[in-house]
Amino acid sequence: MAENGRRLKDRGKKGIGWMPLPADLVLNVPRITLTGREDLLIENHRGIMECQPQRMRINLARGYLEITGQSLQIRSLCAEEIQLAGTVEQMTFVE
Repeated sequence: MAENGRRLKDRGKKGIGWMPLPADLVLNVPRITLTGREDLLIENHRGIMECQPQRMRINLARGYLEITGQSLQIRSLCAEEIQLAGTVEQMTFVE
């Protein structure tokens, strides 16, 4: 039985294709959707680290996402997703 568990664990990311769940849920990674430059949706976040009109830092499972721009503001905030408004100029992943 331990052998079967090890084989499943060893498959890691290669085994994602056969699973019926989306990879972002299985791997616990963020899903980021930017519409134009004014609407940003971040799913699977871990909270807000900084919230300023020119810079926001969003905590992720691994590191954080730094967003810089103009007139940045939180449009909506839920446990699993955050929607931002404003002009996005740059996004940087920091580990």
